Amino acid sequence: MPPLAGKEAGPIGFGLMGLTWRITPCPQEQAFEAMRAALKNGCNFWNGGEIYGKPDYNSLVLLERYFEKYPEDADKVVLSIKGGNNPETGHSDGSPENTRRTIDDCMTQLKGRKRIDLFEFARRDPNVPLEVTFGVIEKEYIQAGKIGGISLSEVRAETIHEAVKYTKVMAVEVELSMFSTHVLDNGVAAACTQYGIPLIAYSPIGRGLLTGHVKKIDDIEPMMKMWKLPRIQEENFNQNMQLVNTVLKLAEKKGLTPAQLAINWTRALSKRPGMPTIIPIPGATTVARVEENSKLADLTDEDMAQIDAILAKFPVAGDRYHPMIPSNT
Repeated sequence: MPPLAGKEAGPIGFGLMGLTWRITPCPQEQAFEAMRAALKNGCNFWNGGEIYGKPDYNSLVLLERYFEKYPEDADKVVLSIKGGNNPETGHSDGSPENTRRTIDDCMTQLKGRKRIDLFEFARRDPNVPLEVTFGVIEKEYIQAGKIGGISLSEVRAETIHEAVKYTKVMAVEVELSMFSTHVLDNGVAAACTQYGIPLIAYSPIGRGLLTGHVKKIDDIEPMMKMWKLPRIQEENFNQNMQLVNTVLKLAEKKGLTPAQLAINWTRALSKRPGMPTIIPIPGATTVARVEENSKLADLTDEDMAQIDAILAKFPVAGDRYHPMIPSNT
């Protein structure tokens, strides 16, 4: 695996969002156990956010408490944090003032217990040139040794091509799963390959649908319902479950859980010509799920061809996000 911010990252990462951004987050000690299990199983690339929960209990608060208890783990973790939203408007704000505010607030919440290795705006601000935003981060934070580097989140290919003119982009985080293959065809994966940038695949198990635990709409995590994601709405859900049910059968034949098949499928894409290194970052709130998600499995060319055929046979119904939520920025 290529180093991230000068550190070795495991082939599968760990998404922290679900530990704090829930209607009822899991108990803190349970979160700690899941985090320790992630490290134990080689998942040392952790992805959290200032926006993942309320200010008094977001990823940064949880991380500060974790590293207070386990200070020896700080250097083992490659930490990616996203922020950039204006607290008053809720929208991405790449102005110098808000860029300083968001990074400073994140560092303050960590209380010096862990350095931020990668910082990314959750979405690109269409109203502020990248040169301005990245200029502040480069001069005042990276060159000053306060953070490790810059990554991008939920961007289109054009943003990547533009961003590399102003900074060293260390990672690009985008949605990639059997439900969301758009980045393989819209130039995002190709741009990552062109510049040697690892692609961080968020939601590799399709926001929980590819775990095999969701049989009906009522089984979906309440927070997902609140977002009104088109793919889990009644008019699309049953069609999308056809893909899920077919994946379940293939996973069973392989001796894998559906989540393991889905996660390792994203990894296996890296082997295809023209593809970048891909690091999936599934989330989990229990040790059992972390251990399940961290299992490495090699998929054969025949396996990949079967999955290609399944994806062609069962096209996904509905967009990734509600129109009110920015995407492909």
